[in-house]
Amino acid sequence: MKTGTTRRLIGRALATAVAAALAAFLPTAAHAATKPQATAAAQEASCGVLAPGASATAQAAVDAACSQIGVWYSWGGGHGATPGATYGYYDGSDPDSMHDNERKGFDCSGLMRYAYYRATGKDLLNGTANDQFHSSQATARFSAGQGTGPLVPGDLMFWGSGHIHHVAMYLGAGQMVEAYESGTHIRVAPARTGGDYAGAVRINPSGTPTPPPADGGTVFETWGTSVRTHSSPSVRASVVDTFAGPTQVSVQCQEHAETVTAEGYTNDIWSKLADGSWLTNIYIKGPASLPGVPDCGGTSPAPPSGGSKPHQTWGTGVRTHSQPNVNASVVDYFAQPTTVNVVCQKHAQEVTADGYTNDAWSRLTDGSWITNIYIKGPAWLSDVPTC
Repeated sequence: MKTGTTRRLIGRALATAVAAALAAFLPTAAHAATKPQATAAAQEASCGVLAPGASATAQAAVDAACSQIGVWYSWGGGHGATPGATYGYYDGSDPDSMHDNERKGFDCSGLMRYAYYRATGKDLLNGTANDQFHSSQATARFSAGQGTGPLVPGDLMFWGSGHIHHVAMYLGAGQMVEAYESGTHIRVAPARTGGDYAGAVRINPSGTPTPPPADGGTVFETWGTSVRTHSSPSVRASVVDTFAGPTQVSVQCQEHAETVTAEGYTNDIWSKLADGSWLTNIYIKGPASLPGVPDCGGTSPAPPSGGSKPHQTWGTGVRTHSQPNVNASVVDYFAQPTTVNVVCQKHAQEVTADGYTNDAWSRLTDGSWITNIYIKGPAWLSDVPTC
């Protein structure tokens, strides 16, 4: 990364030796803007559609992902209001992530979101890798056991046991492009089908989302396979429908009813769908209580006890932390606006985000903290006491 010149050959040799010795002891810049050009150029040259069979949309998505070779991986990067590189966040655990707020780039799902946005002009894949794995835009799914045999360029490959934690894009010829982890750049790598590889998804080549039911309800996406709806809000009630895979549902209202435990989650809230059937909110993407959906009895669900006050958040990809500090470990992640129950607030670390600066933080009923920037209302909430 350093160059120098001298007039004599022996001087050049000495300078080279000294530079090499120093390089062994000096750390590389943690937040440099780009990767060494020769390496990035070589990677970009190897990135592209490497096999036949892909749709024009998938080929365009590959081209878009490959155009970002050499850009930083950044935790939370690519999840702004419009798909594209953004500054990230410290993930709360990996020391390599501590400079992600200085690195403009993408995390794994942010890159996939951007690639298909560039290919279709539509924000088809807004969400985490887990959301993308369960996307209603999937037109074909491939199990882990099938390996890369049936895959074509543009297919999305996923990793995770139970909960998906990583996604990459298949290029063909056993290669893929990915935003791998903090401290690395977007790269081409051999397709990995061992470990916790969970399978692959092919994205709708038309780029046109499945139209929602025309019934005036609020549209949400489900996740999971063989999900059942029931004639009343109970798993013991008769089955009305079975969803083989993720789909769109139109929710009319929700209410507290039978408590259900499934897939590692417990929830007593059920949603009433347009056909009159009921579905546990466990299998509807979003928070336990769906934002913007009324209570079936005409009243809002009561907030948790403890004197908390319900408030609405805004923004996407909003995180709560174990302490009132963006460098503290992440407790929860709100992919979309939701209702939070605030116990108290206090002045702590000053945060600047989305054009606002504020040092007020609110403590939620689960003990986590959220900057008041992402809570609708004044900078200091008027109905919440000081911690």
